[in-house]
Amino acid sequence: MSPTGIVSAATDLSGTCYAVLGLGALAAAVLPRLVRRRPLSMPMVFLAAGALSGLLPLPLPDMDPVADRVWVEHLTELCVIVSLMGAGLALNRPFGFRAWAGPGRLIGITLPLTVAATAALAWLLLGWPWATALLVGALLAPTDPVLAAEVRVGEPTDDENDEDEVRFTLTAEAGLNDGLAFPFVLAALALATAGGAWAQVDWAWWFGVDLLAKAAIGVAVGLALGRLLGWLSFRAGASSLRLSEHMEGFVALAATFLSYGLAELARGYGFVAVFVTACAVRAAERGHGYHKVLHGFTEQIERLLTAGLLFLIGHYLITDALTALTWQMVLLAVALVVIVRPVTGWIAQIGFVTGPRERVVTAIFGLRGIGSLFYLSYALGHHGFDGQARDLWALTTATVALSVLVHGVSATPAIRRLDRLREARPSDTPP
Repeated sequence: MSPTGIVSAATDLSGTCYAVLGLGALAAAVLPRLVRRRPLSMPMVFLAAGALSGLLPLPLPDMDPVADRVWVEHLTELCVIVSLMGAGLALNRPFGFRAWAGPGRLIGITLPLTVAATAALAWLLLGWPWATALLVGALLAPTDPVLAAEVRVGEPTDDENDEDEVRFTLTAEAGLNDGLAFPFVLAALALATAGGAWAQVDWAWWFGVDLLAKAAIGVAVGLALGRLLGWLSFRAGASSLRLSEHMEGFVALAATFLSYGLAELARGYGFVAVFVTACAVRAAERGHGYHKVLHGFTEQIERLLTAGLLFLIGHYLITDALTALTWQMVLLAVALVVIVRPVTGWIAQIGFVTGPRERVVTAIFGLRGIGSLFYLSYALGHHGFDGQARDLWALTTATVALSVLVHGVSATPAIRRLDRLREARPSDTPP
């Protein structure tokens, strides 16, 4: 190709990429309002757009998450921590064991049951080694309600009783399990390092350090930093230091990066630290309008990152992943979305205070999302799964896409019906 041809091709590629980015950013601003009351979601649109781009002869760069593992890991990591900050800032309910019993049940019961059931299915259906099967269970266990706005808490308010149990439980669950699935990923890595020999893994170390200590460090860092930022935001003596008086939304980004980075440096779980930091800042002064500024800034960044990643997932599914996808993988993805999560979610809520309708919705809407992509790219950066990288990416992206489609179509009708029934219910009638 002549130098002129090379320059023209590079210009076409650059121009197409910028045009797609601009169109995507504009769509991310407009779509949420267009699809708000329809059985459709913004993630579905971007996923479909990415798939369409893979079918059209557009001069777009190919996505290879195996070859480009490092930047995929950091991009998904960024999206997850921003989402966690937004989730924590939106939650209005003060912490308490009874008040947070719903998400506590899903974390303590549903999460490990989902890991175990999904790992067993991967071992039975795909014939994969136990280390790989356990990794599949761990990376597909975290939920991500950011992919369906109808099932998450909205913007911050000054009424601690305005959150219905379903939205609160699903949002808090996603905020917590994005970090607490990490011990299971580390267990899979340890099992792979031990050559699949369960007896060779130091399970005492895993339980004491990977499960308990790192989570505790994440909580401690989050609490300390959140309280410090809460004091700076609302109670600092000097007005120049009182962040709430300046209404700077990017402070949310500063809090996100600080909490994540400090927790990682302390060898704790950064995801846990980010969510706890957000909750602690929220608790510092619940009725202040600054929380809406912080949440709004975070939500905009989160929406842009999520839209871009879903576009890339759709593109990758069409151009590469479908060729590696088998019927056994499809069966596993379907089983996780329509059987495993609903059953384990229901089991966790047996005896809970909510009514049967609320339990069904909470059990069903455990969306798979960006956290699964991060955990997979993280795990592939360690020894043990290189030979199955392409299959793991095909299974994971197909599961995320299926969850986006199934839950995106059903979330709005289900939640709206639940809201209507709740409004029509007499105040003295139990749920």
